[in-house]
Amino acid sequence: MAKFADIQLKVRNERAILVGVILPGKTWDDRNPLEELYGLAETAGARIVGTLVQRRPRPDASTYIGRGKAQELAELVKERDAEIVIFDNDLSPAQVRNLEKAVGARVLDRTELILDIFATRARTHEARLQVELAQLQYALPRLRRMWTHLGRIKGGIGMRGPGEQQLEEDRRVISRRITDLKRELRTIERRKAQTVASRTSEITVSLVGYTNAGKSTLMNALTDAGVFVEDALFATLDTRTRRWSLPNWGHVLLSDTVGFIRDLPHHLVASFRATLEEVRQADLLLHVIDAANPYALDQAQAVHEVLAELGCAAKPMIHVLNKADAVPDRSYIELLRAKLPDTVVVSARHRQGLDRLAQKVLQKLADQFAYVEVSFETSNGKLDAFLKTHAIVESVATDNGRMQMRCRLPWSAVGAVRQMHGELRPLEQRVAGTGNGVLEL
Repeated sequence: MAKFADIQLKVRNERAILVGVILPGKTWDDRNPLEELYGLAETAGARIVGTLVQRRPRPDASTYIGRGKAQELAELVKERDAEIVIFDNDLSPAQVRNLEKAVGARVLDRTELILDIFATRARTHEARLQVELAQLQYALPRLRRMWTHLGRIKGGIGMRGPGEQQLEEDRRVISRRITDLKRELRTIERRKAQTVASRTSEITVSLVGYTNAGKSTLMNALTDAGVFVEDALFATLDTRTRRWSLPNWGHVLLSDTVGFIRDLPHHLVASFRATLEEVRQADLLLHVIDAANPYALDQAQAVHEVLAELGCAAKPMIHVLNKADAVPDRSYIELLRAKLPDTVVVSARHRQGLDRLAQKVLQKLADQFAYVEVSFETSNGKLDAFLKTHAIVESVATDNGRMQMRCRLPWSAVGAVRQMHGELRPLEQRVAGTGNGVLEL
């Protein structure tokens, strides 16, 4: 069967009208309520020729914007010779069909636009599978609207029963493809989970944050990784992991991950679970925030919501206030620091504040790990295996039938080590501003 990417509704080089409906309780930039949608549409390659904003207490069941506004939108589409209308809201299949009839142009909602961007940004086989799955799950209830495009699917279609409708046949083809993709991605997810979990001798730190917050730039500044950087939304879709050397500690593994966004489609979160395995397994999260954005707190909240969906809400986290060089008023930085715990101010582009960030990371890690020497009988294979699985082992020595293992041991594992007859001797961690990970015996 042809890949779904071949039949997607592309927006590149199309003349687009942007539409936003402001509902109660939603956060918008009063200066430009369509600023984020504008960035998404430009990233997808659309040419913006007009905008329309409406405030409503609730969406209209038929057209989302109501009959009068739909007529106004139709006139704007005709006047600007627009080919496509992009909503900054999620629409039902019926609302899309009704709007397309009313305005005489194709209509996309926010989710479909994001999926289109992901489709063009996906580079690896894994990312393409993840995007295709999200696209198909989104498209399945919308097949009637996409009839002409899905009619191009070739191959893989069995014999039709008497009187069977092509739409039903397309639905079965898409459903089978979804099943196949889920099976293949489950295999990838298991393999990825095993790979990440096998790094028991490494401490892992993951960069998370709103799209275009500067995560890849920060990773390059910290590790000289040379990863791709672009001033665009969703420039990174694939996880990259590099070694980051920390003073008086050694190296940790630093991972750059896909950026989040408000109202991130649930299909994408589910599809990208394998890619986000680095986040789920990380010992520490660095939440990178664009401090120059006036809605930085709302963006941070959107990231926290996605992390909660991934089961990572309770993970240790440092809030990294990036792009400090672009903040015109220092008081805004102080506001963010007051609202967010454990903050560090940096400018990744100018490599400023990186030493403070490294020190903060060291403090957080020292809070999680006791730097100790564990002594036990060489015959105690159970404790030996436990430490090699749960601790970061630095060195091993044997003397007179006893083993001395110097390691960084999670505080949560101290009790278990004692129960398995391990003797612990605290070592000096030499991390300024912390308790140095010294064990209270």
